[in-house]
Amino acid sequence: MNTVVSNSIQAAKNTTAEKLLVAASELMIERSSIEVSLSDIAQKSGVNAALVKYHFGNKDGLLLALLARDAATEVSHLEYLLAQPITPTAKLKLHIAGIIRAYHQFPYMNRLIHYLLHESSAAAADEVSKFFVAPLLDFHRRLLAEGVKSREFRDIDPVLFYTSLIGACDHLFFGRHAMSRATGVGPVTEQVCRQYIRHMEALICGGMLTTRKANGE
Repeated sequence: MNTVVSNSIQAAKNTTAEKLLVAASELMIERSSIEVSLSDIAQKSGVNAALVKYHFGNKDGLLLALLARDAATEVSHLEYLLAQPITPTAKLKLHIAGIIRAYHQFPYMNRLIHYLLHESSAAAADEVSKFFVAPLLDFHRRLLAEGVKSREFRDIDPVLFYTSLIGACDHLFFGRHAMSRATGVGPVTEQVCRQYIRHMEALICGGMLTTRKANGE
């Protein structure tokens, strides 16, 4: 692991560093953008901007640590969910709800992933792949395989499933600002979040469940 990247992630455990992460997260949510300056982050956190370099190396190091922090809880739930003695369909619905609620809490998450994968350093991209993309894709592969084996799911490409679910979250939570200009829709409230969970469950399950499962057999 690249030393700067490793130090950035480990820094999140420090109290001062955590203040910087909280400030960055709050600013991104307030502004519906990941374009926040170090001076703005420092001012909101009450921490000297010079400490960003001390704890994270640079701004990209801070962003990487923020994504690692935000993704950690959701990724940690994957193995637990897969091991539960419930049907693959029930696991799928819980996963859809969990991902949507994670994006509700951190609506900048997918843009941060895109930035760190494609516009930051190769070391940062490698770390994002390791701690977020790879575990999530592996979970999708295993869950979909379990559903196919139980004859609940049609044979679905895991990469396409990942793209559909994560992309749908990105458009609702990060693209809603642009969409509101055209449609007049408001912010993503708790009620909207619940409606979207039901919508995505119906949409995804409607396309994935076999006729046998859809009929309740």
